[in-house]
Amino acid sequence: MFTDRVTVYLKAGKGGNGCVSFRREKFVPRGGPDGGNGGNGGDIYFQADPNLTTLTDFYYQPHIKAQSGTQGKSANRTGRSGKDLTIRVPLGTIAIDVETNIVLHDFTDADEKVLVARSGRGGRGNASLATSFNRLPREAGEGQPGEELTLLLELKLIADIGLVGFPNAGKSTLVSHISSAKPKIAPYPFTTLSPVLGTVKYDVFKEFIVADIPGILEGAHKNVGLGHEFLRHIERTKILVFVIDMGTPKAEHAVHDYHVLEEELRLHKPDLITKPRIVAANKMDIPDFESRFEHFLKSGVHNPNLVFPISAA
Repeated sequence: MFTDRVTVYLKAGKGGNGCVSFRREKFVPRGGPDGGNGGNGGDIYFQADPNLTTLTDFYYQPHIKAQSGTQGKSANRTGRSGKDLTIRVPLGTIAIDVETNIVLHDFTDADEKVLVARSGRGGRGNASLATSFNRLPREAGEGQPGEELTLLLELKLIADIGLVGFPNAGKSTLVSHISSAKPKIAPYPFTTLSPVLGTVKYDVFKEFIVADIPGILEGAHKNVGLGHEFLRHIERTKILVFVIDMGTPKAEHAVHDYHVLEEELRLHKPDLITKPRIVAANKMDIPDFESRFEHFLKSGVHNPNLVFPISAA
């Protein structure tokens, strides 16, 4: 299951309480205070992992709680601190505080680690509370509570190339041939319901990531056909490839499809149409493709030098 939006509930560890204790040693009948401090709670960190591509784990386990510190002990012994939690999130994850709607962090660098919920400090034991005015304090400090917050995690996949097109244009077939990805392929629209990432190796130690974005419909910027969910994943791609179906009944349909895709990107986010773009004129194995392809080139919708005839089948 692919999940790109999920709400999670975080609670950092509580600090342990301080200890009230007095020395009880032989020949020291009136010993002074020796209660230790409580241990600190555990912090919660998020760390970007380039090997993850979905937030599904959070869907099944949305509540995350770090370990609390333990109470201080006698003989000035400090309580044990709670263990910190490091939670891995996919590269491209945005963490948003639900209460304030503030973006806490945008994880765009591999392995970057960010503190998202701070733990409570341990309470002071009575040994550390002794003063010249109160040499035998009979109270200790309570541990502080850890931070609690609700985060919306939103994933925008990071890829070098994004394949954009109408449903059934052949994007999934194309990505299955040029990479090791195995998306579902069938002769009906909306076979792909979630983005698929594939790695294309083109030389020794050289590769790039291509994203198969689910089919976009006219009105996608208004969330028609889950348009918002799909368009979001185009935002971080470096290059766009418009996969245009040349097997349409009429030559002008391909030109219309190109215009619609361009307009949907512009209406969703204007800077999307400024990204470098090429056209993959697909299904060129279908009879009479030459006339449709020629019509598309002459229409002037795109630089002819950046339009490439292909057959992904």
